[in-house]
Amino acid sequence: MSTLDHLVVAAADLDEGARWVEDHLGVSLEAGGRHDAFGTHNRLLSLGPESYLEVISVDPAAPAPGRPRWFELDTVAMRDRLARGPALVHWVARVSSLAGEPDVLELRRGVNEWALTVAPDGRMPLGGLSPSRILWRTPPPSTTLPDKGIRLLELRLSSPDPGPLVKALAGFDGPVVVEPGPYRLTATLITPAGPVEIGSLR
Repeated sequence: MSTLDHLVVAAADLDEGARWVEDHLGVSLEAGGRHDAFGTHNRLLSLGPESYLEVISVDPAAPAPGRPRWFELDTVAMRDRLARGPALVHWVARVSSLAGEPDVLELRRGVNEWALTVAPDGRMPLGGLSPSRILWRTPPPSTTLPDKGIRLLELRLSSPDPGPLVKALAGFDGPVVVEPGPYRLTATLITPAGPVEIGSLR
């Protein structure tokens, strides 16, 4: 069984990404930190005690990593996409075991430690529609971030061929809907001002 751990919003610039989320949701984000293994940095927002939202971008002050960055941040397609503005690009499912999973990396940021599935070329499963898997070694950020009243109502995943996605989500428990259509991720979030959608076409 797996559950939704966090949403991933990517941006060409971290400040730009934070402003984009804050403008949509009406609340400020919390400081995150740097990921030395991938040359990225982030900011975070609680979605309640079980999940959170992450804004991530390439850290211009960090040396280039010795491997492709996660979330396809080094690809031309992703750079072109983020040149048009921040976007919801992926999501991560929390699991109790990663036994049998390929491409598992042990990672840390500050006091946080976790294991995550990351393809060697940095690509996201099924173009970002299927989640990466995370196993927390320490309490996840969702348990420590200040609660600002934002909640995920639904994550809608659209694919021209939803069969592989449905298969990949076997055993998943959470507010996720899979439907046929163009590649798209859309999260509906409950905010103090009412429901808000954020999303991205692939």
